[in-house]
Amino acid sequence: MRMFLVMLAVVLAACGHVGGTSTTTIVLTASPLPRISVTSDSFARLRKEMVMTQIELRGVSDLDILAAMNAVSRHEFVLPEYLDQAYEDHPLPIGYGQTISQPYIVALMTEKLQVKRGDKVLEIGTGSGYQAAVLAYLGLEVYSVEIIPELAHVADERLKRLGYKVAVKEGDGYFGWEEYSPYDAIIVTAAPDHVPQPLVKQLKDGGRLVIPVGPRGAYQTLWQFTRQGDDLKAVNLGGVAFVPFVREK
Repeated sequence: MRMFLVMLAVVLAACGHVGGTSTTTIVLTASPLPRISVTSDSFARLRKEMVMTQIELRGVSDLDILAAMNAVSRHEFVLPEYLDQAYEDHPLPIGYGQTISQPYIVALMTEKLQVKRGDKVLEIGTGSGYQAAVLAYLGLEVYSVEIIPELAHVADERLKRLGYKVAVKEGDGYFGWEEYSPYDAIIVTAAPDHVPQPLVKQLKDGGRLVIPVGPRGAYQTLWQFTRQGDDLKAVNLGGVAFVPFVREK
């Protein structure tokens, strides 16, 4: 097996704003993948290596999620000028000051949703649409809210073109998407300073909410909340640094 150099680094991971947001988390970062010509075969090889070295070796073990990360073409969600970096261990710009998340963060947060085929999931922060595509590949009923109109439109068109069934709405993610609630799980990609109560109310009893919570301009905590009646059972998933949860003015 090829040896890898790892180093402790602060890695930026993002999906853009509330409806797309930037995050960082301190993780062990694999050495950069070699830059090679961008062909379908090379993308497949890089994607397989991404799953093995960036995701599986860091502890994500759900076989369905590993399969989804290996199947969803991340290069379809990046800008043309970044195609040669599509499977590297860091986020990439997608325009409007936003980024596509580091693959590991996508896989980790997806695993912590603890979902199964047919479950209904709400995503707050569509961004490029990559996270939503992973959820859709898993056979989930996916609804996604994006606050930046341009990103919402582009992601919606991209997901349709690639055949992923995802409902995308432009709006303030703080209020969720009540029309289709309750949800089996909710994933949030920006950091409010408190848990938005509309999201809690839209979660099924027993459902999971994966969300970073903390003050602006500082590290936050990534939480997995499980609704138990009127209460939330909390599991601390570690320190992260997300952009603040943006609200409509």
